[in-house]
Amino acid sequence: MIEFRIDRRSGVATYQQLVNQTKHALRLGLLQPGDQLPTAKEVVAATSINPNTVLKAYRELEREGLVEGRRGMGTFVSASLAQPDPTELREELAAWMGRARAEGLDREYVEALVKAQLDEHYEGEGR
Repeated sequence: MIEFRIDRRSGVATYQQLVNQTKHALRLGLLQPGDQLPTAKEVVAATSINPNTVLKAYRELEREGLVEGRRGMGTFVSASLAQPDPTELREELAAWMGRARAEGLDREYVEALVKAQLDEHYEGEGR
């Protein structure tokens, strides 16, 4: 089951953080169709956010066709965003990240480099 983490300093709306984290877990195959998301009550207990925020995030995910609510049962994953596992590419990226850190590049600089490359290679594809 996914454990949500809220970054109150990120500038990203709390419900959007829940949506983004769920999509991230779907892309990485950490959540599969049929898996149950935590109940709103569980998310509230773990993160101290408003229950309506959780429900808003779950409604957004449902609107996008990624989850479905089952009355009295909870919210379940209904679609996957996972793609074929690019193990070799992941290993190369991990090695590159290790070199970047060893060279003293801070997280913000690495994020800027990665974003610049994403923008260059995926121009016009959106997020």
